Amino acid sequence: MALLATNSQATAIATFTAKRFGAPISCKTCSLSPPFQMPLSSIPLSLLLLPLAAWVKMSSELLPVPEDRIVVGVGGLGLDFLAMVRAFPKPDDKIRSTSLKVQGGGNSGNALTCASRLGLSPRIVSKISDDSQGRTILDELEADGIDTSFLVIAKGGNSPFTYVIVDDQTKTRTCIFTPGYPLLQPEELSQSSLDSLLDGARIVYLDGRLYETAIVVAKEAASRNIPILVDAERLREGLDDLLDLADYVAWTGAPSFPRALVSILLRLPKIKFAIVTLGEDGCIMLERSANEDPQKEEIDVDSVLDLLKQRKDDSITFPTCIPSSVAKLRANGIGTVNGRLLVGTAEKIPPAELIDTTGAGDAFIGAIIYSICTDMPAEKMLPFSAQVAAACCRALGARTGLPYRTDPRLAPFLSRGDPSLLTK
Repeated sequence: MALLATNSQATAIATFTAKRFGAPISCKTCSLSPPFQMPLSSIPLSLLLLPLAAWVKMSSELLPVPEDRIVVGVGGLGLDFLAMVRAFPKPDDKIRSTSLKVQGGGNSGNALTCASRLGLSPRIVSKISDDSQGRTILDELEADGIDTSFLVIAKGGNSPFTYVIVDDQTKTRTCIFTPGYPLLQPEELSQSSLDSLLDGARIVYLDGRLYETAIVVAKEAASRNIPILVDAERLREGLDDLLDLADYVAWTGAPSFPRALVSILLRLPKIKFAIVTLGEDGCIMLERSANEDPQKEEIDVDSVLDLLKQRKDDSITFPTCIPSSVAKLRANGIGTVNGRLLVGTAEKIPPAELIDTTGAGDAFIGAIIYSICTDMPAEKMLPFSAQVAAACCRALGARTGLPYRTDPRLAPFLSRGDPSLLTK
């Protein structure tokens, strides 16, 4: 089955549709078959019936890059040595890799690389050494347009690096991390450097590492009313102190329940939203509402989540968002938060296209950073971030598959088109 088009913009429409959905397209002026095929039955009818003018708009009229696009990141950098194997080795096995890649890594480095490719202007604070790994890390960051002038480069020592074994059979990865030495010390970021670092910043991103320096940056940012996003990937030293200063918080790859999100927003009254990513199960977000209606009844937050899950359509392959209305969300024994719960679905990536999940959470965070900088509504932000993370999973390594803002797969989110199709 083919989609037929006679419009003069048929080539652009065909390219966008094929890359977005993997559907073979034919028209009077072009013929395009992507490297993978997806049945047209898996594409929502509402999208197939879009007027040609809408496709043209989505594929050609990108929204401008935000004026306030400086992002400051503090956290981990490293070099990843990625080896893909047919199956994870047993003890004392000798096996061969099927693919090998050496590439920059680290939560902060990955997320800021993603943000840069989407059009933001990141500055990074971290520490590497003047060894071969450090030079590769530096070169890659600069090639992606990241300001490295606030990096500390130690003479001697070693830069952080990670061996990553990617199991092609189970689609899992095992990481063996070697920390860098010497560690970054707060006094290595002078007051004048701190002033320059935060000058014009739209947001500060902290990945939870390098706590002693991160807290200095966070306190200064908070005093200047610069929003702070904390990635609470796992419990680390000083995380509670960072969370006290945060405006947004995300947990990547951590199990959670809506009750825990209510507890977080009650304990941290500054937090505007908290997100938990759940891998292939998508994500859950609790967004605080400033407008409280005393007439609204309280609703159990777990019941709200159950209702939202019932609205999920498992036949849809691309990311969507299912929001609740604003309500008094109650967690029994904890308290009540005025806000709304949102469920974001992940893209259903065909098995043949799923290569490596390394860095998917960092890609999601990078897209969240972009969304905050552009004031993107949550209903659009969650599917957008899931789409970016899915692109990351289609290539080996944390950065190979990271999309640029001109990627046709991002056109529904970064164009002037109507995003309502992304919401259930």
